[in-house]
Amino acid sequence: MRWLRFEHNGKEVYGAASGDTIEVTDATWSDILAGETGTVVDSVDRSSVKLLCPLERPGKIVAIGLNYLDHCRETNTPPPERPVIFTKFTTSIVAPGDEIVWDPALTAEVDYEAELAAVIGRTARHVSRADALSYVAGYTCSNDVSARDLQLGDPQWIRGKSLDTFCPIGPAFVTADDVPDPQNLGIRCILNGEVMQDSNTREMIFDVAELIEFSSTAFTLEPGDVILTGTPHGVGMGRDPQVWMQDGDTVAIEIEILGRLENVCRVV
Repeated sequence: MRWLRFEHNGKEVYGAASGDTIEVTDATWSDILAGETGTVVDSVDRSSVKLLCPLERPGKIVAIGLNYLDHCRETNTPPPERPVIFTKFTTSIVAPGDEIVWDPALTAEVDYEAELAAVIGRTARHVSRADALSYVAGYTCSNDVSARDLQLGDPQWIRGKSLDTFCPIGPAFVTADDVPDPQNLGIRCILNGEVMQDSNTREMIFDVAELIEFSSTAFTLEPGDVILTGTPHGVGMGRDPQVWMQDGDTVAIEIEILGRLENVCRVV
C-alpha cells in the first residue's frame, strides 16, 4: 500500500493513495508498521491536502556513508570493508514541500544526496541477512542533505548532517509487499530541472539486508527506526566545478515505485 499522512478535519491522519484519490483511514502509525490497514472513514482528492512526513518521528535515524561504488570513485575514497554508520538527529526531518533552510554564516557548501530509506517494522536484534527483509515495514524517499564544510571540517559527520531541515522524507510510505526488490530501484536527484544523480540501488556495496544484519548485531532496531542506505554518484561535492545548493533552488528525489520528494532551498 501507498500511505500518505496529512491533516484532515483538524487531525493528522493516514490515508491509502490510489491515483488521485486518498482513502482516509483510522489507522495509526503503529498499525501501519504492524501491517494493519484500519477502517476507511472518508475519501479526499490528493490535490486538496498538504502532505506531512509519512513517518512519525523515529527513535533513531541510522545513516550509511559511502555505500555506492560510483560515489566512492567520485570522492576518491576506497570502498569500505564494512558499513560506515553515522546518525542524523530526528529534528532534521521535514515533509515534502517544506523548505530546506540554512544560515550562510554557518555553512556555504550544502549538498544533496538521494537515498532509499528503509523503515523497520518490528524489533530487530541479532538478525541474520537471510531474515532481515522480513523486519522491514516499507520504504520511502529521503534526501540526506549535507553541509560539506561542516561534515569534513569536524572529526565526525553528525553536525554537518543534522542541521534542522536537513532530512526531507516522503512523499509516501510504501509497504514492503509493494517493493519486490529494494536492490533494483532507479534512484535520481534533480536540481532545478537538471538530473544530477541517476543510478540504481543494485549499485549498493552493502544491500538493505546486510545493513540490517550489521546494525542489529550492534544495537536494537525498533519499529519506526529509519535506515538511510547511502547515495549514488553525482553529488555536488564530487563535481568539477563543485555544485552547492543555493537560495531558491528546487531539489527533487525520485525513486522507482516510491515517488518524488520535492523541496525548496532557503538561505536565512
